[in-house]
Amino acid sequence: MSRVHPQVRPGNRHYTLVCSSCGARYEDDGLILDCSRRHEPAFLRTEYDGTAEHTGTGLFRHARLMPVVRTFPDVPGPVVYRAGELGRRLGLTRLWIAFNGYWPERGAQLPTCTFKDLEAYTVLGRLPADPPVLVIPSAGNTAAAFAWASTRHQVPCLILVPAPALDGMRFPGPLDPCVRIVVLDGDATYSDAITCAELLALLPGHQAEGGSRNVARRDGLGTVMLAAAEAIGCLPQTYVQAVGSGTGAIGAHEAARRIRSGDEPLPRLLLCQNTPFAPLYEAWHSGGQARADREHEPLARELTNRRPPFTVRGGVREALCESGGDVLCADNEAALAAMALFEEIEGIDIEPGAGVALAALADAVRSGRVDRDELILLNVTGGGRARQAGDLALVPAVPWLRAVWTPGGEGPRAVAEQVGRQLSTATSGAGR
Repeated sequence: MSRVHPQVRPGNRHYTLVCSSCGARYEDDGLILDCSRRHEPAFLRTEYDGTAEHTGTGLFRHARLMPVVRTFPDVPGPVVYRAGELGRRLGLTRLWIAFNGYWPERGAQLPTCTFKDLEAYTVLGRLPADPPVLVIPSAGNTAAAFAWASTRHQVPCLILVPAPALDGMRFPGPLDPCVRIVVLDGDATYSDAITCAELLALLPGHQAEGGSRNVARRDGLGTVMLAAAEAIGCLPQTYVQAVGSGTGAIGAHEAARRIRSGDEPLPRLLLCQNTPFAPLYEAWHSGGQARADREHEPLARELTNRRPPFTVRGGVREALCESGGDVLCADNEAALAAMALFEEIEGIDIEPGAGVALAALADAVRSGRVDRDELILLNVTGGGRARQAGDLALVPAVPWLRAVWTPGGEGPRAVAEQVGRQLSTATSGAGR
């Protein structure tokens, strides 16, 4: 059951949407994704009224800096702590961790074990009262977060994932029928799921959730920076995160811009990707493109976004330039070693993406790109999945449709046709 926040009321939103390119301002209806004026691709940003006051606990403690008209009870937020022993092993004196996952002893209770829960609940909190069906492509973690949040709060969505993602989609209970999961069988990738979603969002009564274009996604993920600044007492000097699209890093950067005091410097963004498929690394360092035929090879499949928002105004390149940041890489072997190190020292398992970030940070310390006395925030974007599976009786997701993936250019259209036929059948059956 959702509740309207006492200071965040439908019809009286406490923020305005502003175009990063032309400065056009919009009163939000909960669904706007783009500026209506003709110019270069540009993100909308949120501009909030008043001060960044905090009330309550969990994710919605920061509701005044979130584009929401309703909040949901009992949604946990990030857990931020100082990691002394791990820091010493890396050669760092001031390492802080933002842990996003399931770790009861630390108070971490994110239901699907990654920081994608933060964005899912924020997107749902932004929606109007009677929203269209949200169409959401995912490599797995975003799908799980939206599926469970939408189940709990009865928000219809159509989710597309490549087949390997289904293995990680297990929940504290069964999913509601309003959540329809389409699994792309065969060799389909995350990028293929994105292409399919673009077609399905054109169906009547459906709309693209928007990904990085959705201000609620970025600001929901940006609560990691808000929680960290509150726990540490200031902004970190350096922010380290594994990225696919870079949406979470942009959100952290935007959050830091909102809350910094005076001339306090913005945290330097160190964004981490998993070789051999690292589109943002290639774009930042050489202006080139990652080879699409290597998209299946990284350990951290959640980082394999072939079309990240690099050049868009307000996107990854701009955030890197403003923060004096860099893009780093780690291979599969290094990520596995980092995952084992974290579990050895901290006593909890972490996701491959978080292993990539930890491995890249360790390498940056060894090479001198990070000083031992820097105040560093490492975003552990997911963890505790194995621990949760041992603690809870989890229910595997049941696909609404398993679509046969056709290699080549006809794949997305063939999937869209299969989904259309299935929707027609479901509608006909409901009408009888």
